[in-house]
Amino acid sequence: MERLADTHCHLAMEDFAGDLAETLERACIAGVEKMLIAGSDEKASIDAFGLVSREKSCGLFVAVGIHPHDSNSASGGIPRSVSELALDPAVAAVGETGLDYFYDHSPREIQKEVFVLHAALARECAKPLVVHVRDAYDDAIEILRRERASECGGVIHCFSGEMHHARAAIDLGFYISFAGPLTYPKNETLRKIASELPLERILCETDSPYLSPQPRRGKRNEPANVRFVYEELARVRGISVEECAEAVWKNALRLFGWGDQ
Repeated sequence: MERLADTHCHLAMEDFAGDLAETLERACIAGVEKMLIAGSDEKASIDAFGLVSREKSCGLFVAVGIHPHDSNSASGGIPRSVSELALDPAVAAVGETGLDYFYDHSPREIQKEVFVLHAALARECAKPLVVHVRDAYDDAIEILRRERASECGGVIHCFSGEMHHARAAIDLGFYISFAGPLTYPKNETLRKIASELPLERILCETDSPYLSPQPRRGKRNEPANVRFVYEELARVRGISVEECAEAVWKNALRLFGWGDQ
């Protein structure tokens, strides 16, 4: 079976509290050997770090940061606990961070300020940025350029922008990650982008418990479902799932410093 990586999930959330062990077992059965658990605020980052520290039997890794929805909580600076965790060798990345103008749960100027702080932290730690962007790609790319994010690299997770946004991010040394929306019937434009980008710059994820792929639509998402994203990516590129999985596996190892494991 192919080795799969789910490069963005939220297993430390309450949604998985009742069946985490079973969720991890299903992921292993599906061939998912590595999972990056992303923090979204101070508590979630601490919880994700604790989960990864406890669950030694699985290929779990953690990113710590403040989601743009929660930027208000970091308007005075990234919490010290998160900054200190980011320096820990066990932490693979900084994030998720970024900009979200769709919901605007935090004022845009504060989102930008906190995003800049994360970019600086990632450069300081020499770790990649995990970036969330929704309806804010022009501003996000501009900040990544201005803040020298090419020095740390990273990934635009759950990509939903246009081709020129993806290419601009790649030019900065970033990867483009596709999630469940790649499988949705109406997302032909997204599939076209996925079919044309360099395969060596693509990742796959679930963003679970959100965005279940089409075959599991309406149900809680989980890492085992990342296989549907790989299958759709392989289909639109006209390659085998095996070839797709091997390429994405190498990309994930390269970006997050997981080594040839």
